[in-house]
Amino acid sequence: MKGPVLALDVGAKRTGLAISDEGCIFSFPMETVDTQKIILHLEKIIQEKKPGALVIGIPLNLKSEATQGTPKALQTMEAIRKKFPSITIYEMDERFTSSMARQAMVMGGMKKKDREKKENTDKLSATLILQSFLEQLARFGWPQVREPNP
Repeated sequence: MKGPVLALDVGAKRTGLAISDEGCIFSFPMETVDTQKIILHLEKIIQEKKPGALVIGIPLNLKSEATQGTPKALQTMEAIRKKFPSITIYEMDERFTSSMARQAMVMGGMKKKDREKKENTDKLSATLILQSFLEQLARFGWPQVREPNP
């Protein structure tokens, strides 16, 4: 697969975005976008960055069951799949990414007022989702893609 990998942390209001380097080793935070406008925004990003794949974080609880955020993430994934059928989309368990993002901001010395901005948590969560995917990619290679339900 050629090109960087783009990751999304889909939320009810905002979607955090992150992108990898061309070698698919490192993940970098990008921005947050209004979830209602994500498809329009992705058109620009896909044209500019030419990602080889997308990773979408799927929120699950400790029992690997759907949470209240799961339907929105799956709905957004299906909309992206319909709009961009040539791009491979992978799902990634996003359990604990928000709490890990908040902890990383504290440990990184980010000022409290900046940590309180939810958009910082969202884009850092996308970065953590992507980094987890890239680590699995390095260990196991490209995963199988789950086919959408008809």
